[in-house]
Amino acid sequence: MAVAEITPHESETLVRKERSLWEEAFIRLVRNRVAVVSAIFIILLILFAIFADFIAPFTYAEQDLLNNNAVPEWMLFLLPEGADNYATISDKFPLAADHLGRDMFSRTLYGTRVSLGFAFVAATVSLIVGTIYGMISGYFGGKMDNVMMRVVDFLYAFPFLVVVILMQVYFKALERRGGVSFFFDLNDKMGGMLFLFIAIGLIDWIGMARIARGQVLQYKRMEFIEAAHAVGSSDTRIVMKHLLPNILGPLIVAISLAIPGYIFLEAFLSFIGLGVNPPTPSWGIMISEAVQGLRSFPNQVLVPALALCLTTLSFNFLGDGLRDALDPRMKQ
Repeated sequence: MAVAEITPHESETLVRKERSLWEEAFIRLVRNRVAVVSAIFIILLILFAIFADFIAPFTYAEQDLLNNNAVPEWMLFLLPEGADNYATISDKFPLAADHLGRDMFSRTLYGTRVSLGFAFVAATVSLIVGTIYGMISGYFGGKMDNVMMRVVDFLYAFPFLVVVILMQVYFKALERRGGVSFFFDLNDKMGGMLFLFIAIGLIDWIGMARIARGQVLQYKRMEFIEAAHAVGSSDTRIVMKHLLPNILGPLIVAISLAIPGYIFLEAFLSFIGLGVNPPTPSWGIMISEAVQGLRSFPNQVLVPALALCLTTLSFNFLGDGLRDALDPRMKQ
């Protein structure tokens, strides 16, 4: 009896069928060079933020008033003509010093902790709360869905940025009384980020809830969900084993594209004085302080601004790559 030969094309097809959807998505992501470079840059940023105490040559609050506004010789080309007549030239600080003699490189490294920490915490809260809320609303439907989505519509009526600003102003204006002093102490230890996390977590999950609800409504009437109901699977098992893995892709893409917005939000709030508490470094605070001497020392704005731009661009490129990788229409 003759044995049918398998062509190389058929063999490649069989190998492809053995891969899971997540493996296929990872392969497509790796082929996107811009996304891979962005991911490497983000990983390096995370490592710099974690090991800033060992990498930074100075602490973020250490001052050298005799070398305030010091500029290394290689950065003189960034300053106006004749800057060597008024600027202190010193190679003590690799990326210059600010108006208080603090190392810009060290403060930028420590500022990475603030920006990435805020972005990841805000994204995680938004993802968890929004996903749970949206899945419950979409899965059970009916009156529950109607009531839950009216709450979302009510929250959508408030301008997000204005609400965050008002909440930050309110938290900063509160007095330390009785039991609430614990939260103020914790907020001080976190550099002023606790109240910022609370302000973001209370309202920023509504967009993710709508995405999760829409995905659940799309999948819950499909055959594999009906089959799970037919064999007696519980609601919890259906949601966790069947619905969640299928809707996770679009949610990851949405949250990765939202992270640059969180980074810019933290920088903006710090820029106007409603973010972290000085001397905790933030890219927004560094830009705000450097703007006052922009004409004489533009390099002090360039360092944190460049870090902010490169970080947000990297997250945008990575989010675009994840969207292409997790989109089933990009499979071919």
